Amino acid sequence: MVPIGRYSTLTVVSITDFGVYLDGQEHGKILLPGNSVPRGTEIGHELEVFVYFDSEERIIATTSHPRGEVGDFVLLRCTATTEVGSFVDWGLARELFVPFREQKVRLVPGEWYVVRIYVDDRTGRLAGSTKLQQFLDKSPDAFEPNQEVSLLILYRMDLGYVALVDQRYQGMLYHTDVFRPLRKGDRCRGWIRNIRDDGKIDLALQPRGVLAIDEGAEQILTYLREHGGSMELTDQSPPEDIRDAFGMSKKQFKRALGSLFRQEKITMSWAKVTLLPPKP
Repeated sequence: MVPIGRYSTLTVVSITDFGVYLDGQEHGKILLPGNSVPRGTEIGHELEVFVYFDSEERIIATTSHPRGEVGDFVLLRCTATTEVGSFVDWGLARELFVPFREQKVRLVPGEWYVVRIYVDDRTGRLAGSTKLQQFLDKSPDAFEPNQEVSLLILYRMDLGYVALVDQRYQGMLYHTDVFRPLRKGDRCRGWIRNIRDDGKIDLALQPRGVLAIDEGAEQILTYLREHGGSMELTDQSPPEDIRDAFGMSKKQFKRALGSLFRQEKITMSWAKVTLLPPKP
């Protein structure tokens, strides 16, 4: 089965002046236009393509890469609003349609929104939605405290940032656990802080305990290697400078420095931290 709105590896079955036809299985032959055909393509070759609908509602393929596929949550810019809905730029010639019924707030051209790409059950066409809650799992039973997860920042509120967790769940990053600037649509690593009794997830941008020290120590080592083996950021530096450089609190920074010092990987003074050469 060749899914619409996803990548597939399809076989070239014929070549024409305007492109090649691919074996679309239950969809029949699918056109890959000439401007998307890799040089040297021949009958029998297999090509990885993205399958979608063109402006005339025909199934078509492209070797271009859209910003997301069916099931993905992605940050997209609204380009236009019509009488029936809005359009967002997802990286293909035909823009993605977002019906009014699937808009949490009315989309404004030029603004950016987190959109979930889906297949409309009624029409079978690709569409987008900013009503994200309907696509989320409300039972995050598989997570454990301090587990690493992937985050997509959805929006900011008074308590902190609401984030999408592993493309399936929703969680909260409190301001007290955020030590670097975040914006809607940012993707980053996160850690499970706590799963509440009501199923809500508390998140953090840094792990806890020994894992946090190890993560921080590796960040510092990378920074030193990239800056000639020394830096003027020390345990006496202002918290703001540490946060801007490493995205961690001063407490976490001092613990990581202490760990590196005990391992004899750095030397420290009040004004400088210096990377030591590896032991023979």
